[in-house]
Amino acid sequence: MARRGSRPGTPGGAGKSSGGQRRRSAFTPPREVRLREADGSARPAAETEEPGAPAPPAEGGERLQKVLARAGFGSRRACEAIIAQGRVSVDGEIVTAQGVRIDPATQVVHVDGRRLQLDEGTLTVVLNKPRHVVSAMSDPEGRRDLTEFTAGYGNRLYHVGRLDYETEGLLLLSNDGELTHRLTHPSFEVGKTYVCRFEAPGGPPRGLVKTLRDGVELEDGPARADRARVLAQDGREAVVEVTLHEGRNRIVRRMFASQGFELTQLVRTRIGPVLLGDLVPGQSRPLTDRELGTLMAEVGL
Repeated sequence: MARRGSRPGTPGGAGKSSGGQRRRSAFTPPREVRLREADGSARPAAETEEPGAPAPPAEGGERLQKVLARAGFGSRRACEAIIAQGRVSVDGEIVTAQGVRIDPATQVVHVDGRRLQLDEGTLTVVLNKPRHVVSAMSDPEGRRDLTEFTAGYGNRLYHVGRLDYETEGLLLLSNDGELTHRLTHPSFEVGKTYVCRFEAPGGPPRGLVKTLRDGVELEDGPARADRARVLAQDGREAVVEVTLHEGRNRIVRRMFASQGFELTQLVRTRIGPVLLGDLVPGQSRPLTDRELGTLMAEVGL
């Protein structure tokens, strides 16, 4: 039996091999063989995984296809196909083998380059904020606030940005601090879409949409819509959809006011890739994992 300190290259040696590279310790299995079968037994990586694949947790963990299925990517069989196609990475390494186990609480999973939010302690909700509700968790004037819409989730949620008292529509509520920061920071330029209704006898002026896209001058500086289009007009009222990435106070209302129009209704219908959909005022729902992954990708997470 070889003793500690025997010549380099022997199984018990601690030196370098004849090829000049340091050998792994005989007592530490290489990273790529620390895989486990579904029943927990160890198996060689050569039979299951390409070199460089992420090591699952030493004990337990969940099979990757089960994690993907729970995240909304279809049945486990469909998720196995996604893995086999090389569309999934764990901790930055592509995984193509089946049965790999991971720890969702500590490992980072991407599908098609989009990160999955696997931390079950975080929650992001989309709310259709009704008109005459304050975008705050309390109001010193005693007006309706957001607490009536967050109580049922059991998590301490905070509003991501604001909608003014008169404005209704899509408002995100979250306890994910980093996501909230990025969504509200102007440098990430997340687009927001609004549907604007106003009185327009004879229809809106022909150049209104172009003026909104070119930019208007406000008291706190110029403002410009990224996109604008007329959705409807009947000779009495007009409905215009605008998208912009700025978040200044009442900016949409002020842009229309600068052109002589007072909005009678303002509804936010979209933030980044998240749509209001068919939620009625006062209704809310958690974002799906796909929606959340797309939203995180939008802000570089």
